[in-house]
Amino acid sequence: MAATRRRRPATVPNRVLERELHDLGHELVVGIDEVGRGAWAGPLMVGAAVLPIDRRVNGVRDSKMLSERGRELLFDRVASWCTAWSVGAASHDECDELGMADAQRLATRRALAALEVLGVVPDAAVVDGSWNFVGRLVPHVEMRVKADRDCLPVAAASILAKVSRDRIMRGLSVDYPQWHFDTNKGYPCPLHRTALQGWGPSAIHRRSWVFMDHFVPWPGMRLSRAEQPTLFDPSPF
Repeated sequence: MAATRRRRPATVPNRVLERELHDLGHELVVGIDEVGRGAWAGPLMVGAAVLPIDRRVNGVRDSKMLSERGRELLFDRVASWCTAWSVGAASHDECDELGMADAQRLATRRALAALEVLGVVPDAAVVDGSWNFVGRLVPHVEMRVKADRDCLPVAAASILAKVSRDRIMRGLSVDYPQWHFDTNKGYPCPLHRTALQGWGPSAIHRRSWVFMDHFVPWPGMRLSRAEQPTLFDPSPF
């Protein structure tokens, strides 16, 4: 009889890096994660979460490891648990106008500005990935690949950002039913590609993206992003 394989337990995010930053003297550590970067339609969103030191909510995981229902069930618990949290967005038009890198910086700036309105100004950030899109907005930035899986504040931020964006896309699907945004949330999938081939882009598609060349059969509909100063150029004129 073949040996039964044991399933590996799912990775549980921890607070090790967060505590290390506190031990180094950082008082407010924020977890930051983005959602919507790979979508063809809708906004890019960045979540920011500051957690209390002495309380924990069970079940928090990287949003990609949870079902849509699971994320929805956790959302209110995570939001009420946080010391402070926010989600910043860059619209589809801003993604087209600025390009993805600057749109991600803009959404991050908006998320951190929303925390500042609450009187919360982090002095350290943990960010998922290897690209520092936070820059000088926070004095100290720790980059960690898979931080949304391993670091609890980033996992919390990922849930808050993902659910916030999913709710927006489900709401927009009422006005744009042909593209099935209620199920695909603006991401690539067979139904989305078929809709683009039959209907072309909706008003909330990112029309400078390369998918326009491959899945929209009518020429001349893709936008070319003009070379122009952006919000992030040090000397725009």
